[in-house]
Amino acid sequence: MNSYKSGLFSEFLACAYLRLHGFKILKRRYITGRNTGRAEIDIIAKRGDLIAFIEVKRRPNITSGLDAVTTSQSIRLRRAAETYIAQTNWYGNARFDIIVVTPYKIQWIRSAI
Repeated sequence: MNSYKSGLFSEFLACAYLRLHGFKILKRRYITGRNTGRAEIDIIAKRGDLIAFIEVKRRPNITSGLDAVTTSQSIRLRRAAETYIAQTNWYGNARFDIIVVTPYKIQWIRSAI
């Protein structure tokens, strides 16, 4: 399996995991305008008055998954989230999570960014 397909499969697993925890998936692979310095948000999910912007990483271990989210990527993710919030007029709570998919475990880090 190449890295693109592996990433899609990891996002699928993350969506299933979130659904099991009561979240509704609002968007997958949300991308803001091209050439704007914005980013792609892997998953946008909602539960109650909370919206979660989730970055999914497939790595051999948790540490390398967390290290893969750089400061510049975090800034781009925040900008993309701001765009989504403005477009949808969201007034509830929001947070940024990371889900790391390893060969043997799914680790969900809440409020990671």
